[in-house]
Amino acid sequence: MKRNIKRELIGNEGMVILDTIRRLQRRNAVDRLMKLINKTHPADIAWVFRHLTPVERVHVFNIIAQTSLVGDFLSEVDQAIMLDLVETLTPKFMAAVIKEMASDDAADLLEVLPEDVANEIRQFMGKEERDEVDDLLQYHPESAGGLMSPDFMALDGELSVGDAIQKVQERSAEAEMAFYLYITHGEEGQLSGVVSLRELLMHPPYRLLKNILNPNVIAVATDTDQEEVAHIVSQYNILAVPVVDPSYKVIGIVTVDDIIDVIREEATEDFLQMAGAGKDREILLKSTMANATTRAPWLFASWIGGLMAFFVISSFENELQEVLALAAFIPIVMGMGGNIGTQSSTIVVRGIATGRINMNELGKVIFKEMRVGLLLGGFYGIILGIVARFYYHDPVNLGLVVGLAVFFAMTLAATVGTFVPLVLKRFDIDAAVATGPFVTTAIDIVGVLAYFLIAKFFLNI
Repeated sequence: MKRNIKRELIGNEGMVILDTIRRLQRRNAVDRLMKLINKTHPADIAWVFRHLTPVERVHVFNIIAQTSLVGDFLSEVDQAIMLDLVETLTPKFMAAVIKEMASDDAADLLEVLPEDVANEIRQFMGKEERDEVDDLLQYHPESAGGLMSPDFMALDGELSVGDAIQKVQERSAEAEMAFYLYITHGEEGQLSGVVSLRELLMHPPYRLLKNILNPNVIAVATDTDQEEVAHIVSQYNILAVPVVDPSYKVIGIVTVDDIIDVIREEATEDFLQMAGAGKDREILLKSTMANATTRAPWLFASWIGGLMAFFVISSFENELQEVLALAAFIPIVMGMGGNIGTQSSTIVVRGIATGRINMNELGKVIFKEMRVGLLLGGFYGIILGIVARFYYHDPVNLGLVVGLAVFFAMTLAATVGTFVPLVLKRFDIDAAVATGPFVTTAIDIVGVLAYFLIAKFFLNI
Protein backbone atom coordinates (compact mmCIF):
# COMPACT_ATOMS: atom_id res chain seq x y z
CA MET A 1 0.00 0.00 0.00
CA LYS A 2 1.46 3.36 -1.06
CA ARG A 3 1.52 5.94 1.70
CA ASN A 4 1.53 9.67 0.99
CA ILE A 5 3.87 11.01 3.65
CA LYS A 6 4.57 14.73 3.58
CA ARG A 7 7.42 16.14 5.56
CA GLU A 8 8.41 19.72 6.20
CA LEU A 9 11.11 20.94 3.86
CA ILE A 10 14.29 21.32 5.85
CA GLY A 11 17.79 22.19 4.71
CA ASN A 12 18.88 20.26 1.62
CA GLU A 13 15.37 18.97 0.87
CA GLY A 14 14.06 22.50 0.56
CA MET A 15 16.93 23.53 -1.69
CA VAL A 16 16.31 20.53 -3.95
CA ILE A 17 12.66 21.58 -4.42
CA LEU A 18 13.74 25.18 -4.98
CA ASP A 19 16.28 24.18 -7.64
CA THR A 20 13.74 21.87 -9.29
CA ILE A 21 11.08 24.58 -9.49
CA ARG A 22 13.58 27.04 -10.94
CA ARG A 23 14.74 24.52 -13.53
CA LEU A 24 11.20 23.59 -14.58
CA GLN A 25 10.23 27.27 -14.73
CA ARG A 26 13.17 28.08 -17.02
CA ARG A 27 12.17 25.20 -19.31
CA ASN A 28 8.54 26.34 -19.21
CA ALA A 29 7.55 22.79 -18.18
CA VAL A 30 4.13 23.86 -16.94
CA ASP A 31 2.60 20.38 -16.56
CA ARG A 32 5.51 18.99 -14.55
CA LEU A 33 5.68 22.13 -12.44
CA MET A 34 1.97 21.89 -11.67
CA LYS A 35 2.35 18.24 -10.64
CA LEU A 36 5.21 19.15 -8.32
CA ILE A 37 3.23 22.00 -6.74
CA ASN A 38 0.19 19.75 -6.21
CA LYS A 39 2.35 17.19 -4.41
CA THR A 40 3.99 19.76 -2.13
CA HIS A 41 2.44 21.17 1.04
CA PRO A 42 1.37 24.85 0.72
CA ALA A 43 3.58 25.81 3.66
CA ASP A 44 6.57 24.30 1.88
CA ILE A 45 5.67 26.05 -1.38
CA ALA A 46 5.52 29.32 0.58
CA TRP A 47 9.02 28.63 1.96
CA VAL A 48 10.34 28.00 -1.54
CA PHE A 49 8.48 31.00 -2.96
CA ARG A 50 10.26 33.33 -0.53
CA HIS A 51 13.60 32.46 -2.16
CA LEU A 52 12.52 33.04 -5.77
CA THR A 53 13.33 36.20 -7.68
CA PRO A 54 10.45 38.61 -8.45
CA VAL A 55 10.33 37.43 -12.09
CA GLU A 56 10.31 33.76 -11.05
CA ARG A 57 7.54 34.47 -8.55
CA VAL A 58 5.27 35.85 -11.25
CA HIS A 59 5.63 32.75 -13.44
CA VAL A 60 5.33 30.25 -10.57
CA PHE A 61 2.32 31.98 -9.04
CA ASN A 62 0.50 31.93 -12.37
CA ILE A 63 0.68 28.13 -12.09
CA ILE A 64 -0.22 28.04 -8.39
CA ALA A 65 -3.30 30.16 -9.16
CA GLN A 66 -4.57 27.34 -11.40
CA THR A 67 -4.51 24.80 -8.56
CA SER A 68 -6.77 24.24 -5.58
CA LEU A 69 -3.86 25.12 -3.28
CA VAL A 70 -3.92 28.85 -4.03
CA GLY A 71 -5.99 29.79 -0.96
CA ASP A 72 -3.85 27.77 1.45
CA PHE A 73 -0.72 29.12 -0.23
CA LEU A 74 -1.83 32.75 0.25
CA SER A 75 -2.49 31.99 3.93
CA GLU A 76 1.04 30.64 4.39
CA VAL A 77 3.13 33.09 2.36
CA ASP A 78 4.64 36.23 3.91
CA GLN A 79 2.26 39.17 4.09
CA ALA A 80 4.40 41.49 1.96
CA ILE A 81 4.63 38.89 -0.82
CA MET A 82 0.93 38.07 -0.55
CA LEU A 83 -0.06 41.73 -1.03
CA ASP A 84 2.05 41.93 -4.20
CA LEU A 85 0.45 38.77 -5.56
CA VAL A 86 -3.14 39.81 -4.82
CA GLU A 87 -2.63 43.04 -6.80
CA THR A 88 -2.38 40.90 -9.95
CA LEU A 89 -5.65 39.05 -9.31
CA THR A 90 -9.18 40.17 -10.12
CA PRO A 91 -11.69 40.67 -7.26
CA LYS A 92 -13.91 38.00 -8.76
CA PHE A 93 -11.09 35.46 -8.76
CA MET A 94 -10.14 36.37 -5.17
CA ALA A 95 -13.76 35.93 -4.07
CA ALA A 96 -13.70 32.42 -5.52
CA VAL A 97 -10.43 31.69 -3.69
CA ILE A 98 -11.76 33.02 -0.38
CA LYS A 99 -14.88 30.86 -0.73
CA GLU A 100 -12.67 27.76 -0.46
CA MET A 101 -10.72 29.05 2.54
CA ALA A 102 -11.52 28.63 6.22
CA SER A 103 -13.46 31.68 7.38
CA ASP A 104 -10.80 32.76 9.89
CA ASP A 105 -8.08 32.54 7.22
CA ALA A 106 -10.30 34.48 4.81
CA ALA A 107 -10.84 37.18 7.43
CA ASP A 108 -7.09 37.39 8.07
CA LEU A 109 -6.46 37.83 4.36
CA LEU A 110 -9.08 40.56 3.92
CA GLU A 111 -7.82 42.29 7.08
CA VAL A 112 -4.41 43.06 5.56
CA LEU A 113 -5.65 44.05 2.12
CA PRO A 114 -6.21 47.72 1.26
CA GLU A 115 -9.76 48.68 2.18
CA ASP A 116 -10.82 49.45 -1.41
CA VAL A 117 -9.50 46.10 -2.64
CA ALA A 118 -11.21 44.20 0.20
CA ASN A 119 -14.53 45.94 -0.53
CA GLU A 120 -14.33 45.01 -4.21
CA ILE A 121 -13.74 41.37 -3.29
CA ARG A 122 -16.71 41.42 -0.89
CA GLN A 123 -19.04 42.41 -3.72
CA PHE A 124 -18.37 39.07 -5.42
CA MET A 125 -18.77 36.98 -2.25
CA GLY A 126 -21.99 35.17 -1.33
CA LYS A 127 -24.05 36.76 1.44
CA GLU A 128 -23.49 33.90 3.88
CA GLU A 129 -19.70 33.89 3.41
CA ARG A 130 -19.55 37.68 3.52
CA ASP A 131 -21.56 37.88 6.74
CA GLU A 132 -19.40 35.20 8.38
CA VAL A 133 -16.18 36.97 7.46
CA ASP A 134 -17.54 40.40 8.45
CA ASP A 135 -18.48 39.01 11.87
CA LEU A 136 -14.83 38.07 12.40
CA LEU A 137 -13.49 41.35 11.05
CA GLN A 138 -15.28 43.35 13.75
CA TYR A 139 -12.76 42.10 16.30
CA HIS A 140 -9.20 43.34 16.72
CA PRO A 141 -6.87 41.09 14.68
CA GLU A 142 -4.63 40.46 17.71
CA SER A 143 -7.48 39.44 20.04
CA ALA A 144 -9.19 36.11 20.62
CA GLY A 145 -12.09 37.31 18.45
CA GLY A 146 -9.69 38.06 15.61
CA LEU A 147 -8.05 34.65 15.89
CA MET A 148 -11.10 32.46 16.36
CA SER A 149 -12.79 30.19 13.88
CA PRO A 150 -16.61 30.02 13.92
CA ASP A 151 -16.51 26.39 12.73
CA PHE A 152 -16.70 24.40 15.95
CA MET A 153 -18.70 21.55 17.43
CA ALA A 154 -21.31 22.58 20.03
CA LEU A 155 -23.98 20.22 21.31
CA ASP A 156 -26.92 20.68 23.66
CA GLY A 157 -26.47 19.05 27.06
CA GLU A 158 -29.86 17.34 26.81
CA LEU A 159 -28.67 15.18 23.90
CA SER A 160 -27.84 11.54 24.51
CA VAL A 161 -24.42 10.14 23.71
CA GLY A 162 -25.88 8.19 20.77
CA ASP A 163 -27.46 11.28 19.23
CA ALA A 164 -24.27 13.26 19.83
CA ILE A 165 -22.17 10.67 17.99
CA GLN A 166 -24.56 10.86 15.04
CA LYS A 167 -24.29 14.67 14.94
CA VAL A 168 -20.51 14.48 15.10
CA GLN A 169 -20.51 12.12 12.12
CA GLU A 170 -22.73 14.51 10.18
CA ARG A 171 -20.87 17.73 10.99
CA SER A 172 -17.26 16.79 11.69
CA ALA A 173 -16.13 17.62 8.15
CA GLU A 174 -17.09 21.29 8.53
CA ALA A 175 -15.86 21.73 12.12
CA GLU A 176 -12.34 22.56 13.27
CA MET A 177 -10.83 20.57 16.12
CA ALA A 178 -13.72 18.13 16.52
CA PHE A 179 -11.71 16.44 19.28
CA TYR A 180 -13.46 18.81 21.68
CA LEU A 181 -17.25 18.94 21.91
CA TYR A 182 -18.52 22.03 23.71
CA ILE A 183 -21.71 21.37 25.65
CA THR A 184 -24.27 24.17 25.89
CA HIS A 185 -27.56 24.80 27.66
CA GLY A 186 -30.54 27.11 27.24
CA GLU A 187 -31.88 28.86 24.17
CA GLU A 188 -28.83 31.15 23.95
CA GLY A 189 -26.44 28.23 23.81
CA GLN A 190 -24.44 29.19 26.89
CA LEU A 191 -21.32 27.17 27.62
CA SER A 192 -21.77 24.43 30.23
CA GLY A 193 -18.66 22.33 29.78
CA VAL A 194 -16.64 20.21 27.40
CA VAL A 195 -16.40 16.55 26.44
CA SER A 196 -13.54 15.06 24.48
CA LEU A 197 -14.37 12.85 21.52
CA ARG A 198 -12.55 9.97 23.18
CA GLU A 199 -14.61 10.27 26.35
CA LEU A 200 -17.84 10.49 24.36
CA LEU A 201 -17.16 7.10 22.79
CA MET A 202 -16.57 5.49 26.19
CA HIS A 203 -20.13 6.06 27.48
CA PRO A 204 -23.33 4.11 26.66
CA PRO A 205 -25.63 5.64 23.99
CA TYR A 206 -28.48 6.42 26.41
CA ARG A 207 -26.44 8.63 28.78
CA LEU A 208 -27.03 12.40 28.54
CA LEU A 209 -24.17 14.76 27.70
CA LYS A 210 -24.92 16.98 30.71
CA ASN A 211 -24.10 14.04 32.95
CA ILE A 212 -20.67 13.32 31.47
CA LEU A 213 -19.36 16.80 30.67
CA ASN A 214 -16.39 18.42 32.36
CA PRO A 215 -17.71 21.70 33.85
CA ASN A 216 -14.23 23.12 34.40
CA VAL A 217 -13.88 24.36 30.85
CA ILE A 218 -11.34 27.10 30.16
CA ALA A 219 -12.69 29.89 27.96
CA VAL A 220 -11.61 33.37 26.84
CA ALA A 221 -13.51 36.53 25.94
CA THR A 222 -13.51 38.00 22.44
CA ASP A 223 -11.30 40.92 23.51
CA THR A 224 -8.66 38.78 25.26
CA ASP A 225 -5.22 39.65 23.89
CA GLN A 226 -3.68 36.99 21.64
CA GLU A 227 -0.61 36.74 23.88
CA GLU A 228 -2.83 35.89 26.85
CA VAL A 229 -4.69 33.29 24.76
CA ALA A 230 -1.37 31.73 23.77
CA HIS A 231 -0.32 31.62 27.42
CA ILE A 232 -3.57 29.85 28.40
CA VAL A 233 -3.24 27.22 25.67
CA SER A 234 0.40 26.50 26.51
CA GLN A 235 -0.23 26.58 30.26
CA TYR A 236 -3.03 23.98 30.17
CA ASN A 237 -1.79 21.93 27.19
CA ILE A 238 -5.07 22.08 25.28
CA LEU A 239 -5.60 21.90 21.53
CA ALA A 240 -8.27 24.60 21.40
CA VAL A 241 -9.91 27.17 23.64
CA PRO A 242 -13.54 28.35 23.24
CA VAL A 243 -14.29 32.06 22.78
CA VAL A 244 -17.42 33.37 24.51
CA ASP A 245 -19.40 36.60 24.33
CA PRO A 246 -20.56 38.58 27.42
CA SER A 247 -23.55 36.22 27.88
CA TYR A 248 -21.14 33.23 27.91
CA LYS A 249 -22.38 31.97 24.55
CA VAL A 250 -19.76 30.12 22.52
CA ILE A 251 -19.10 31.99 19.27
CA GLY A 252 -15.85 30.42 18.13
CA ILE A 253 -12.67 28.57 19.04
CA VAL A 254 -8.97 29.40 18.82
CA THR A 255 -6.99 26.35 17.74
CA VAL A 256 -3.44 25.40 18.58
CA ASP A 257 -2.17 25.97 15.01
CA ASP A 258 -3.10 29.64 15.30
CA ILE A 259 -1.53 29.78 18.75
CA ILE A 260 1.77 28.48 17.37
CA ASP A 261 1.74 31.35 14.85
CA VAL A 262 1.01 33.83 17.65
CA ILE A 263 3.88 32.54 19.80
CA ARG A 264 6.27 32.76 16.86
CA GLU A 265 5.11 36.26 15.93
CA GLU A 266 5.25 37.59 19.49
CA ALA A 267 8.71 36.11 20.06
CA THR A 268 9.96 37.59 16.77
CA GLU A 269 8.63 41.02 17.70
CA ASP A 270 10.27 40.83 21.12
CA PHE A 271 13.64 39.81 19.71
CA LEU A 272 13.54 42.55 17.06
CA GLN A 273 12.67 45.19 19.62
CA MET A 274 15.32 43.99 22.04
CA ALA A 275 17.88 44.28 19.24
CA GLY A 276 16.65 47.77 18.37
CA ALA A 277 15.37 46.77 14.92
CA GLY A 278 11.73 47.83 15.29
CA LYS A 279 8.95 45.25 15.44
CA ASP A 280 8.21 44.55 11.78
CA ARG A 281 8.33 40.74 11.52
CA GLU A 282 8.93 40.89 7.77
CA ILE A 283 11.81 43.34 7.87
CA LEU A 284 13.99 41.03 5.76
CA LEU A 285 11.52 41.40 2.89
CA LYS A 286 11.57 45.20 3.00
CA SER A 287 13.56 47.31 0.56
CA THR A 288 16.93 48.70 1.60
CA MET A 289 15.45 52.17 2.22
CA ALA A 290 12.45 50.84 4.17
CA ASN A 291 14.77 48.62 6.24
CA ALA A 292 17.05 51.55 7.05
CA THR A 293 14.10 53.83 7.86
CA THR A 294 12.72 51.28 10.34
CA ARG A 295 16.00 50.86 12.17
CA ALA A 296 17.17 54.49 12.13
CA PRO A 297 15.08 55.78 15.09
CA TRP A 298 16.28 52.97 17.33
CA LEU A 299 19.91 53.60 16.39
CA PHE A 300 19.40 57.29 17.16
CA ALA A 301 19.12 56.34 20.84
CA SER A 302 22.54 54.67 20.62
CA TRP A 303 23.94 57.71 18.81
CA ILE A 304 22.67 60.05 21.54
CA GLY A 305 24.11 57.74 24.17
CA GLY A 306 27.47 57.63 22.44
CA LEU A 307 27.48 61.41 22.22
CA MET A 308 26.76 61.70 25.93
CA ALA A 309 29.52 59.18 26.72
CA PHE A 310 31.85 61.32 24.59
CA PHE A 311 31.04 64.39 26.68
CA VAL A 312 31.58 62.42 29.90
CA ILE A 313 34.98 61.19 28.75
CA SER A 314 35.91 64.66 27.46
CA SER A 315 35.11 66.19 30.84
CA PHE A 316 37.78 63.95 32.36
CA GLU A 317 40.39 64.80 29.74
CA ASN A 318 42.88 66.12 32.29
CA GLU A 319 42.63 62.95 34.35
CA LEU A 320 43.21 60.85 31.23
CA GLN A 321 46.33 62.85 30.37
CA GLU A 322 47.74 62.22 33.84
CA VAL A 323 46.96 58.48 33.77
CA LEU A 324 46.82 57.33 30.14
CA ALA A 325 46.32 53.72 31.26
CA LEU A 326 42.76 54.63 32.24
CA ALA A 327 41.78 54.84 28.56
CA ALA A 328 42.80 51.23 27.93
CA PHE A 329 40.10 49.89 30.28
CA ILE A 330 37.14 52.01 29.10
CA PRO A 331 35.95 49.44 26.49
CA ILE A 332 35.95 46.54 28.94
CA VAL A 333 34.12 48.51 31.65
CA MET A 334 31.42 49.54 29.15
CA GLY A 335 31.31 46.13 27.48
CA MET A 336 30.92 44.06 30.65
CA GLY A 337 28.18 46.36 31.94
CA GLY A 338 26.33 46.38 28.62
CA ASN A 339 26.50 42.61 28.24
CA ILE A 340 25.18 41.71 31.69
CA GLY A 341 22.51 44.42 31.37
CA THR A 342 21.31 42.91 28.09
CA GLN A 343 21.33 39.44 29.65
CA SER A 344 19.18 40.59 32.58
CA SER A 345 16.77 42.48 30.31
CA THR A 346 16.37 39.52 27.97
CA ILE A 347 15.75 37.09 30.85
CA VAL A 348 13.14 39.40 32.38
CA VAL A 349 11.35 40.17 29.08
CA ARG A 350 11.04 36.48 28.22
CA GLY A 351 10.02 35.71 31.80
CA ILE A 352 7.21 38.24 31.55
CA ALA A 353 6.13 36.88 28.15
CA THR A 354 6.00 33.29 29.39
CA GLY A 355 4.36 34.15 32.71
CA ARG A 356 7.31 32.92 34.78
CA ILE A 357 7.67 36.25 36.57
CA ASN A 358 5.19 37.20 39.27
CA MET A 359 4.50 40.92 38.84
CA ASN A 360 3.50 41.12 42.51
CA GLU A 361 7.04 40.19 43.58
CA LEU A 362 9.10 42.73 41.65
CA GLY A 363 11.45 43.37 44.56
CA LYS A 364 12.35 39.69 44.75
CA VAL A 365 13.19 39.52 41.02
CA ILE A 366 15.24 42.73 41.08
CA PHE A 367 17.15 41.72 44.22
CA LYS A 368 18.00 38.32 42.72
CA GLU A 369 19.48 39.87 39.55
CA MET A 370 21.31 42.43 41.70
CA ARG A 371 22.96 39.56 43.59
CA VAL A 372 23.91 37.96 40.28
CA GLY A 373 25.49 41.28 39.25
CA LEU A 374 27.35 41.50 42.57
CA LEU A 375 28.67 37.95 42.20
CA LEU A 376 29.78 38.25 38.57
CA GLY A 377 30.97 41.83 39.01
CA GLY A 378 33.11 40.81 41.97
CA PHE A 379 34.57 37.84 40.09
CA TYR A 380 35.50 39.72 36.91
CA GLY A 381 36.49 42.83 38.87
CA ILE A 382 39.06 40.87 40.87
CA ILE A 383 40.47 39.20 37.75
CA LEU A 384 40.72 42.47 35.81
CA GLY A 385 42.15 44.28 38.84
CA ILE A 386 44.93 41.68 39.11
CA VAL A 387 45.70 42.01 35.40
CA ALA A 388 45.85 45.80 35.66
CA ARG A 389 48.03 45.68 38.77
CA PHE A 390 50.68 43.45 37.19
CA TYR A 391 50.58 45.05 33.73
CA TYR A 392 50.70 48.66 34.95
CA HIS A 393 52.94 49.12 37.96
CA ASP A 394 52.19 52.83 38.10
CA PRO A 395 49.90 54.12 39.49
CA VAL A 396 49.77 51.55 42.28
CA ASN A 397 45.99 51.78 42.82
CA LEU A 398 45.06 51.33 39.14
CA GLY A 399 44.13 47.69 39.70
CA LEU A 400 41.82 48.67 42.54
CA VAL A 401 40.17 51.37 40.40
CA VAL A 402 39.58 49.06 37.45
CA GLY A 403 38.30 46.23 39.64
CA LEU A 404 35.86 48.48 41.50
CA ALA A 405 34.68 50.06 38.24
CA VAL A 406 33.84 46.68 36.67
CA PHE A 407 32.20 45.54 39.91
CA PHE A 408 30.06 48.68 40.11
CA ALA A 409 29.20 48.71 36.37
CA MET A 410 28.09 45.08 36.28
CA THR A 411 26.07 45.32 39.50
CA LEU A 412 24.32 48.48 38.35
CA ALA A 413 23.74 47.10 34.85
CA ALA A 414 22.12 43.88 36.12
CA THR A 415 19.87 45.92 38.41
CA VAL A 416 18.85 48.48 35.77
CA GLY A 417 18.41 45.79 33.13
CA THR A 418 15.94 44.06 35.43
CA PHE A 419 14.25 47.11 36.89
CA VAL A 420 13.35 48.99 33.68
CA PRO A 421 11.40 46.19 31.88
CA LEU A 422 9.51 45.38 35.08
CA VAL A 423 8.52 48.99 35.65
CA LEU A 424 7.41 49.40 32.03
CA LYS A 425 5.32 46.25 32.30
CA ARG A 426 3.76 47.57 35.50
CA PHE A 427 2.62 50.62 33.53
CA ASP A 428 1.34 48.34 30.74
CA ILE A 429 4.09 49.32 28.29
CA ASP A 430 5.76 46.67 26.12
CA ALA A 431 8.79 45.59 28.16
CA ALA A 432 10.77 44.62 25.05
CA VAL A 433 11.34 48.26 24.13
CA ALA A 434 13.43 48.71 27.29
CA THR A 435 16.23 46.47 26.07
CA GLY A 436 18.69 46.97 23.25
CA PRO A 437 19.78 50.55 22.68
CA PHE A 438 17.91 52.10 25.62
CA VAL A 439 19.20 50.00 28.50
CA THR A 440 22.72 49.43 27.13
CA THR A 441 23.18 53.12 26.28
CA ALA A 442 22.11 54.22 29.77
CA ILE A 443 24.40 51.63 31.34
CA ASP A 444 27.38 52.72 29.20
CA ILE A 445 27.00 56.35 30.27
CA VAL A 446 26.64 55.59 33.97
CA GLY A 447 29.44 52.99 33.84
CA VAL A 448 31.94 55.41 32.28
CA LEU A 449 30.96 58.15 34.71
CA ALA A 450 31.42 55.82 37.68
CA TYR A 451 34.77 54.64 36.31
CA PHE A 452 36.24 58.13 36.21
CA LEU A 453 34.79 59.17 39.55
CA ILE A 454 36.32 56.10 41.20
CA ALA A 455 39.64 56.82 39.47
CA LYS A 456 39.59 60.46 40.59
CA PHE A 457 38.96 59.42 44.18
CA PHE A 458 41.56 56.64 44.51
CA LEU A 459 44.27 58.09 42.27
CA ASN A 460 43.99 61.65 43.58
CA ILE A 461 43.89 63.18 40.12
